[in-house]
Amino acid sequence: MNVFARITLPLAGVNFVNQASRSLVATVGPILAVEFSLSAGELGLLAACFFAAYAVTQLPIGLAMDLFGPRRVQTVMALVAALGFVICAVAPGAGWLAAGRIVTGTGVAGALIALLTAHTQWLARDRVAGATGLAVFIGAIGGMAATLPVQMALPFIGWRGAFLLLAGLACAVSAWVWLSVPTAPPDGNPPPKRRLLVEVAEIGRIFRHPVFIRLVPGIALLSGISFCWQGLWAGPWLRDVGGLDDTLRASVLLTYAFGLAIGSLVMGRLASALQARGRDPMLIPFIAMGGIAAMQMLLILLPMAHPLALGAVWFVFAFCGAAGPAGYAAVGRSFGPQLAGRVATAINASMLALVFVLQSVIGLILDLWPRNAAGGWDTAGYGWALGMTVMLQAGASVWALRRTP
Repeated sequence: MNVFARITLPLAGVNFVNQASRSLVATVGPILAVEFSLSAGELGLLAACFFAAYAVTQLPIGLAMDLFGPRRVQTVMALVAALGFVICAVAPGAGWLAAGRIVTGTGVAGALIALLTAHTQWLARDRVAGATGLAVFIGAIGGMAATLPVQMALPFIGWRGAFLLLAGLACAVSAWVWLSVPTAPPDGNPPPKRRLLVEVAEIGRIFRHPVFIRLVPGIALLSGISFCWQGLWAGPWLRDVGGLDDTLRASVLLTYAFGLAIGSLVMGRLASALQARGRDPMLIPFIAMGGIAAMQMLLILLPMAHPLALGAVWFVFAFCGAAGPAGYAAVGRSFGPQLAGRVATAINASMLALVFVLQSVIGLILDLWPRNAAGGWDTAGYGWALGMTVMLQAGASVWALRRTP
């Protein structure tokens, strides 16, 4: 069986839709803020609704993957995502838009878990991180497509048309998964069925494990900070602090998505190579934590830089943020292979809950200053928001480096 063609590609298609959905709000966020008269806090809460639904759905999705397998689950969930896009496209107000984002977040919640589950079933253990990194790279192209290409199409289709395009794409991906991905793993046996109480007990044990408690805050922040800015605040920052017009802003967002794509590919390969040689894959996330903190400091100290320089900084920012999933392997080594999917689910739930909080808090920080004449937010607010996340990372790094009793 050609695992890449039959399994990786269609499941990566769901991740394509997922990444496009995240980047789209950063692209059209300034338009939504003006059209619906949203404050920074309200815009942050709107974007955070997606991640809140994503986080809440993680644990049920993990159970569904065990009971029914990636094929059945992702076929249905892609259609749920399509419904969410339609609700956004026809939303008469901010409330309906938030409802659409909640439904969309629910629909794409299993994108990464499905890849990890399927790759664990069909591939050797030391190939899982590399194959998943390649799939995330393919999915990250969706984030790129929702930046400059969408910005160029907006005069013709509007932001509502962009959501309708994503709805059609989600329906097509649902059909692709159903027609391509096998139901059972290679041994011909269906995925093992587990009772809900047993599953919940196992997840509770994961959350209480000392290694999980020590490492996951740093891993969650690494991915969470990247998602916060890609999912919303990078676009307004480039307008209000970077001083870029719509086209240049979309170009830098494209660079951001490209950095995330390349980082996903490279970090996954490095994690697999280190794991195959018996090295600690947590080394990569630790280096990336320092890199993304350095980029945030540059954004604070050098805000009004040349667009090419800003593109380079945001590229490295996204590249480092893509190292988050590599930390899954570091945490997963402390658990048996039968818990690999649930460990990833627990980390995802933690990270996405953090994104919900961070996106909302950043919006509240920006609202502490009056809006400017163009309807944007004060540059000082962005500096304080970036400073807050740098301090959180510093604390998480110190926490992760401490010795476990």
